[in-house]
Amino acid sequence: MTSRLIPLLALSLLGLAAGATTALAAADEKLKAAAEQEKAPLIETLRDMVMIESGSSDAEGLKKMADFTEARLKALGATTERRKTTAGTRADMVIATFEGSGTRKLMLIAHMDTVYQRGILGSEPYRVDGNRIYGPGIADDKGGIAVVLHALKILKDAGWKDYATLTVSFNPDEEVGSIGSGEIIAELADQHDVVLSCEPTVAAPVAKNDGLLLGASGTATAKMEVKGRASHAGAAPDLGRNALIELGHQLVQTRDVAKSIPGTQLNWTTAQAGTVRNQIPEKAEAGGDIRLTIPDGIAKLQAALDAKLKEKLVPDTETTVTITPGRPPFVASDRGRALAEMGQAVYAEIDRKLDIAEMTGGATDAGYANRSGKAVVVESFGLAGFGYHARDEFIDTNSIVPRLYLMSRMLIEQGKKK
Repeated sequence: MTSRLIPLLALSLLGLAAGATTALAAADEKLKAAAEQEKAPLIETLRDMVMIESGSSDAEGLKKMADFTEARLKALGATTERRKTTAGTRADMVIATFEGSGTRKLMLIAHMDTVYQRGILGSEPYRVDGNRIYGPGIADDKGGIAVVLHALKILKDAGWKDYATLTVSFNPDEEVGSIGSGEIIAELADQHDVVLSCEPTVAAPVAKNDGLLLGASGTATAKMEVKGRASHAGAAPDLGRNALIELGHQLVQTRDVAKSIPGTQLNWTTAQAGTVRNQIPEKAEAGGDIRLTIPDGIAKLQAALDAKLKEKLVPDTETTVTITPGRPPFVASDRGRALAEMGQAVYAEIDRKLDIAEMTGGATDAGYANRSGKAVVVESFGLAGFGYHARDEFIDTNSIVPRLYLMSRMLIEQGKKK
């Protein structure tokens, strides 16, 4: 299929300053019509995937998702591979490769796992309400997978092969930090020119317009451990050193420590102490969620925490905090910003506005894909939705045609680059 060039976009991608005026082309009507024809099939695909419960620890559900997506990718003409993740549930990644006749190496990523536990469909079933379709994982990230599958169907039907290699990666552990797939994603991304990551964009009324994302926090996990001394809670409480009380003290005095370190965030989210009611607890621990947008954030946060821990409430107790790094932060390059601006011009072709978001506190696999800086990476090519990681997750069906058009046009234009 032949698509219309957008004047000045090539210059934009070569590094024109952000905000430069870009002349707009008319919509590619054939492509738009093809996107409209794919809307109903995409909704069917969404329903099929939502009916597969695939929490990050659900090996059976993740296998069903891998079987489903692999079959669909094979039907589109891909050579597929199942690669075991190296940690966690050790479920399969699905990696598909398309061979074209062009020069560029393009990559699409999305994830098959959700945050929901097995049985969630009993309380949160698939349902349609006007332009919203509800279901666990429907936006995050089964909507992203659906965009990939159906955009590739549009392009296959059009005979598009203007790329050297097009790789699709669907991983099964994004919601738990991609602990077994992150390094694989980083390795694959380094072999490509462009990576489009397909997490959802935020739907109305939360956001006025669809968007693309240029930044996402990295992650780390904090563990606070307190050692005290056990004793009888009724007969000799003063002989003990209450680890629970000291834990509470340390949680309070460290709760705002990250506010003094720009680019870091720490929230204590779990705690455990004691085993029986009538014993002063000798051990207590808490877990914390850390978000980072600076490369030395962990070291700075560790130093600040260690300084705070010296101030004890319960004598003869010992408190330590251990920080375990997780997913790296995603901060798009200037080339990534230019690519997102290209997306704005593409959306304008169909008389829609596309926002560019600078940063989110959520973490994504774009961090792994962007880690070395070799590929140009932009996030949030999935469907518009909201309610992820909560009740009543939904997608907005009004976003389906625009997002299919966006993905297809972006791939076509990126294939033209030399």
